[in-house]
Amino acid sequence: MRTDLLTRLAAHAQQREQDGLRRRLQTVTNANGMWVERGRRRLLSFCSNDYLGLAQHPDLVDALKRAADSDGVGSGSAHLICGHRSAHAALEEALAEWTGRERALLFSTGYMANLGTLQALLQRDDVCVQDKLNHACLIDGAQLAGAELKRYPHADVAGAARQLTARPDAAALLATDGVFSMDGDIAPLRELAALCLREAATLMVDDAHGLGVLGPQGEGSVIDAGLSQGDVPVLMATLGKALGCSGAFVAGSAALIDGLVQSARTYIYTTAMPPALAAATLAAVRLARTENWRREKLHALISRFRAGAAQLGLPLMPSPTAIQPLLLGDARAALAAAEALEGEGFLVTAIRPPTVPQGKARLRITLSAAHEEGDVDRLLDALSRAPLGPHV
Repeated sequence: MRTDLLTRLAAHAQQREQDGLRRRLQTVTNANGMWVERGRRRLLSFCSNDYLGLAQHPDLVDALKRAADSDGVGSGSAHLICGHRSAHAALEEALAEWTGRERALLFSTGYMANLGTLQALLQRDDVCVQDKLNHACLIDGAQLAGAELKRYPHADVAGAARQLTARPDAAALLATDGVFSMDGDIAPLRELAALCLREAATLMVDDAHGLGVLGPQGEGSVIDAGLSQGDVPVLMATLGKALGCSGAFVAGSAALIDGLVQSARTYIYTTAMPPALAAATLAAVRLARTENWRREKLHALISRFRAGAAQLGLPLMPSPTAIQPLLLGDARAALAAAEALEGEGFLVTAIRPPTVPQGKARLRITLSAAHEEGDVDRLLDALSRAPLGPHV
């Protein structure tokens, strides 16, 4: 007899429950900066990706309202039909100029940007070499494209070289996160760029967590590493983290962008993002570029948190970015610590397998320019009392 698919799915969910890995959806009923209300409780959030504190900025809200009054809400169509509005074009131009690229192309989500880009670039006989800790959408993109996916140990440039040289005649793409979303560390981009030049491979960087945070004007991890479009031909970044909005873009040469317009299925066959959202994002880009104090404050808070964690002997992973993972190892220990912090008024997410490897469960603490020094100090005080268990 055939296996019933829904029964199998339910059994998988039940097994996750037994293993302490079940995911639960909880509703935030109100948000005010880093403060959120959930289940009638007011909590100080340390799990948002709103790194520059722009998500509720009045300039963004005003830009969105004005554009909605003028253009309505939905774009009504895909970009290539009649959905591409002047707000989209202006945002693409601003993103390209900011990141030092010839052109940029908007996508509805970062997941769609990576799936579409990898599917457009790769073919069945190609090889795609990736860091083992890359975001799921990069991995899925290579698999859906049908290319051979070869993964190297995290940040191991020699390992990446071995994977590339094993297929010397295949067209090759090396894809990496710029800032790794669960560990918070930065990829060795200079070394990877040199490797790709030597091996005639194309380098793609997913800078979802670097854009707005790294670089002199928030240009991201690529420019922060002193690299250009020639070194990193394919750049993807999202608009829903440091920019406080939603969506994503891919930036590079005019030839790359034209090729994506012709071939990226997740661009061609989906409705364009609301033009009002594009207008709000353009306002966010302007703020992110000019208000350097936001990055300065964020990095000061990162230093304060890391210094305090070191004094407490907390098992903090080596991250210089807004993502500060507290490695606990056991999934149940991470969940218990998150629940204890919630009891003290803090919202911190327990990250468990399969999002991270087995034995690497953690609290993923994220900092924002919207936090204050006192917020960080209070979190450290709560962490000093939290049941962190026999961490690794």
